[in-house]
Amino acid sequence: MVAVMQTNMGELEDSTVRPKVTDAKGILKQNRQFLDYFWDIAKPEREIRLKAIEDLIEHLKQSEKPDELKYSLKRLVDGLSHTREDARSGYSVALAQLLSVFEEISLKSTLDSVKEKHNLQTAKKKFIRNAAFGNFFAVLALSQSTRLHKEPQVMLECVQLLQSLSRYREHLRDLPRKTMVDILSETSKEVFEEVLLSALQSDLTSALNTPEQLELLLVTMQKFPSALKPKKLKKLLGTTAVITKENMPKLVEVLKTAARSVKKDNILPPVAFDLLQASLREDNFEMFWNEAIIKGMLSEMPGPTHYLGFRLLGASLPLLSVPELEFVLSGDVMRYYGQHMLSAQLAYRFKFAPEMEKYVSEFMQGCPDADKQLVVALCFTQLTNQGYPVVPSSWKVLEHMDLCALQQYVEWLMKAFCKPQLEKCLDFSTRRQKGNQESEVESDSCVARFRKWIVQRLSFIVENHQIKKEEGLVMKMARFIFFHAFFDVKKPTPEIPETVQALSVPIDQQTRATISSAFYGLLQGLNSMAVLGDSPEAERLNSRRILGVKADGSMWIYCVVQYATTLLNQSKHVQSVQTLSPEQRQGWDSMLESVEALRKKAKKSSSPEHTAFQHLFLLVGIQMFKAPDESLELLNDLRTCVEKAQAKKSKKKKEPHWVEVVVEILLSLLSQPSRLIRSVCKAVFSRICPHLTQEALSSILNVLDPNKDEDESGVMVTDEKEKEKKRKRNEEDKQDDEEEEDEEGSDSSSSDDGDEDEAMEEGKEVDQKFRLDLMKVLQGQNALATEDDGSDEEELDDAGMMKLDGSLAALFLEQKKKIQAKKDEKDRLRKEKVLVRDFRIKVLDMVEMFLSKQGSSALVLGMVEPLLSVIENGMSSETSQQEQDFLRRAADIFRNRLCRAKYYCRETDGREAELHEMLERLIGRAQKLTDSSVSLYYFSAALYVLKVLRGVVSEQDSLRLMGKVDVERVTTCFRNALTSFLTKRKSPLTGAMFIDLFSRFPVLCVNMLDTAVENITAGVREHQQGQACLMVLRALQSKDVKNLMSDAQGTELHQKVVDQLTKVDFSPFNVFKYFSQKMPVNLELLQKVLKSINAEGSLQKPGQLEDTYWSVMKLFYILKPKMEKVKKVVEAEQTEETTKKKKKKGFLPETKKRKNRKKPTVLEGKETPETPEGASGEKKKKNKKRKQQGGEGEETQNQPATKKAKTQQQQNKKKKKKGGQQEADGK
Repeated sequence: MVAVMQTNMGELEDSTVRPKVTDAKGILKQNRQFLDYFWDIAKPEREIRLKAIEDLIEHLKQSEKPDELKYSLKRLVDGLSHTREDARSGYSVALAQLLSVFEEISLKSTLDSVKEKHNLQTAKKKFIRNAAFGNFFAVLALSQSTRLHKEPQVMLECVQLLQSLSRYREHLRDLPRKTMVDILSETSKEVFEEVLLSALQSDLTSALNTPEQLELLLVTMQKFPSALKPKKLKKLLGTTAVITKENMPKLVEVLKTAARSVKKDNILPPVAFDLLQASLREDNFEMFWNEAIIKGMLSEMPGPTHYLGFRLLGASLPLLSVPELEFVLSGDVMRYYGQHMLSAQLAYRFKFAPEMEKYVSEFMQGCPDADKQLVVALCFTQLTNQGYPVVPSSWKVLEHMDLCALQQYVEWLMKAFCKPQLEKCLDFSTRRQKGNQESEVESDSCVARFRKWIVQRLSFIVENHQIKKEEGLVMKMARFIFFHAFFDVKKPTPEIPETVQALSVPIDQQTRATISSAFYGLLQGLNSMAVLGDSPEAERLNSRRILGVKADGSMWIYCVVQYATTLLNQSKHVQSVQTLSPEQRQGWDSMLESVEALRKKAKKSSSPEHTAFQHLFLLVGIQMFKAPDESLELLNDLRTCVEKAQAKKSKKKKEPHWVEVVVEILLSLLSQPSRLIRSVCKAVFSRICPHLTQEALSSILNVLDPNKDEDESGVMVTDEKEKEKKRKRNEEDKQDDEEEEDEEGSDSSSSDDGDEDEAMEEGKEVDQKFRLDLMKVLQGQNALATEDDGSDEEELDDAGMMKLDGSLAALFLEQKKKIQAKKDEKDRLRKEKVLVRDFRIKVLDMVEMFLSKQGSSALVLGMVEPLLSVIENGMSSETSQQEQDFLRRAADIFRNRLCRAKYYCRETDGREAELHEMLERLIGRAQKLTDSSVSLYYFSAALYVLKVLRGVVSEQDSLRLMGKVDVERVTTCFRNALTSFLTKRKSPLTGAMFIDLFSRFPVLCVNMLDTAVENITAGVREHQQGQACLMVLRALQSKDVKNLMSDAQGTELHQKVVDQLTKVDFSPFNVFKYFSQKMPVNLELLQKVLKSINAEGSLQKPGQLEDTYWSVMKLFYILKPKMEKVKKVVEAEQTEETTKKKKKKGFLPETKKRKNRKKPTVLEGKETPETPEGASGEKKKKNKKRKQQGGEGEETQNQPATKKAKTQQQQNKKKKKKGGQQEADGK
């Protein structure tokens, strides 16, 4: 390569065409490191650019060479017009830093060199864009150098240059105007009046023409108010102020232009915000808002102009006073915003709501005035569509609301609930609602919609933990929702504040049901709420992560129950919506007594049982307002449980344990669709987990057992009435089937075809009973022809036809009702199935809770096989989403909470035989399955049982001791499974299972290693043989296995492995890299086998196989031979067949075709073909057209000449055949 370079350089020196190289710019004198700085400045990565700029400045400081400084300045000026944006910005920042550090560089000379280098007048058309960017970035660098304000004349030239650049808007957009505004913001008043004002005279005079010029005027007025007084404005604009009626049409056009310019950016144009500030300064805000925004922007079709109005509304909130906020938030802009909220619900529509929420959130965060916060919250709440606010009830803006403003807002919501004043709301209707006459909503329905939203908003305030609130406010909202959900006012009383405010419109039943469901959702929020306040008691409880209690330790649900008791005792003033019977009222009172007794005991000695029973009593008691009969029954059972738990020993042995009854109650509660009940049941169950018995655990597992019926598993989804209906329906179906069987043969042939088709359409199945009834009706009216009837019989009269129509209509109506009943029954069964699955998913919470709390309990061992049964049946069941969620949850609990749990059962005394039998059952079942994924769970369960049997072993004896494991029995079991896996073609077991077994239990690995070694050759297929090799490899790499074996045993084992490998037809190279070094093993036979693999050069292609082969051969000191490249010449010999062939039109003769002279690679162990003299020295240039050819051309070029001709003939024959076939088809 060096020789070639020298010869090429010699040719260059000898040539007289090239001129002599001169170093006019001094580029060759710069060192390499210095030049690399400029390359790095132009790179796309921002960090590299900044580092290069810093290093360049530091280098110039230390070198102090004028030539380098001059070169750097010229190089940076040249780079300002780079084609890439990153390079331009890099050179601009570097130039700004250079001018800032080296003040000896004149800004005037720098600007002159920029104008000379990037002259817009002399630049060619295709370089205009680069030149414009060069001038702009030069001015940007000068302004960022912090020296521009010191040289007013240069500043004037920069401003004039920016003015000239405004013509190139298609390239620079509004960048020159923005830079001009930045320069003005850093300019002093004296310099502006003396230098810049005269230069900006033309732009300020035409300020109402474009957004950029108007923005320049507004910034100038804001920065230099004394320079642009009303008299000066009168000369410039013709008016003494900007916001005037005369200027309003022009301002509207400017705003529309600005709105369309930022259509894709979704931002507020700066000129619009500056106009808003100018209107506030000139006290013309209302005129600007009405004329420019409402009559100007909103007069257009929905689009960018409307969005500008919305953005201006959000941006103006921090600048306005309370009256101005009320004026803006109760006008047409808000109404248009509400219409946009409804129309933007479609997926493809642009949604402005997130931007508005961000504006309001920033206002709430930065505004300390509670009155302004309250006005904004109320105005957005009063924006309604037919009574329903368009702002969602779960509005995160309230998280930043002041506590005082929040209290006033809650008071307003409660008053609006009792006495809605919808006429004060900013209500609107969409165009579709206005056009549809039937969609007019009555005032009562509007009130109901408004009340539902208010209840949801109050619930959100309670449930959202980010909203700052006090305990009194939370209790006030909870009392309010509870009262209006279940009580009515008879007579106001000051003892109950909720009765003082009378309802202007009574609450209808649907609204009350909504409030009731919202109350139970609110209880869920109270149950998971952290302690409020900053008191020491609250901090202590929060540090212990106690939820659902107040600062004094009392539960929120207990406070609600106390309030309910107060309402029940005030029967003169309030009335319950659902009147409680004497038995139910007695049950309520006994529930309160039980809770008080438990509270007293909890104060003496805190126990999880007392808290759990309190939760249950309060939860079941509060459910009495929703389902009194069921709650009363559960309360009686719960009271019995408490008595048994306190006695601790039941007098009657046949009676169930109290924990079992509690579990049954929890299961019955979980069948109800309520988040509150689910969370309370989890909390209660976590407290009774230590007292759980085998029977109680079995009742939980029976629910999950798919092999049991719903009645046996404890899933109660239908009541007794539904069961009776179901039983009667089954009896009727049986009777119908019997009648159909009796009469099917005799009367099936006499049915009517038209009626049969109609019945088919209705029921999709032919009902024989319906056929018989139809025939009876037709025969009764003599409308059915028989064999004895004559063909000329008269038709029915009108009265007969009317009677027949009535009978047929009644019959078909009855049939339609039957078909609908069957559909309803199917739908009911489907819903029941969904409820059952949902219930089982909830029960999995209890299973997970027990495994996490009591993972070391002996009861866990009884959960292994039931959970495996759930997983196995779930794999083979239907693939609905709910069923998949249930299966995924069950598998996750089994794998992570049971098999991989940190704490496991260690109490195995007397249960060794039982556990060994379970282990054998699990391994046996794992071998019989067809799905490997399910078999993996069974195998993991077997390893868990094996871990339990081994128990805790000290670290010193952890390798050899196996605890209570019968090593021989367990080894036999696993050896049989391993043999089955390696000798059977279809086995659900995998090699990874046994590798996991070997790594976790090295003793079993040593005992089973012989079986794995034997199957290296005895495996039924290559896959099994490879898996056996992998097992042996992992075992030999294990330090624990090596420590368990003596040196003699290890040497013997390695020799067996080598002997087995020599018999294998494939090459398991990864196995012997470990033991081929420093082992007294005879590897000669293995070496011969490995050499024979590549005897014919089968491993010539590079790849992982070849690399592995030669890495193994290197251990035998055999290195891979080097590849030599030589030229190959293919002799072009024409055969007689090719010479006899006709020369076809469009093809070159074979003698004219170029021969392929590509260099082949030499195969290992083969001689290279001899080349004729001079062939190696010939070098011919390839045709460019041949390089550009693709597809078939490239493929045919790589073939010899004879083969090329044959392929061409075959293609021609195929074309002829296709053409003939097409002609035949055409004929």
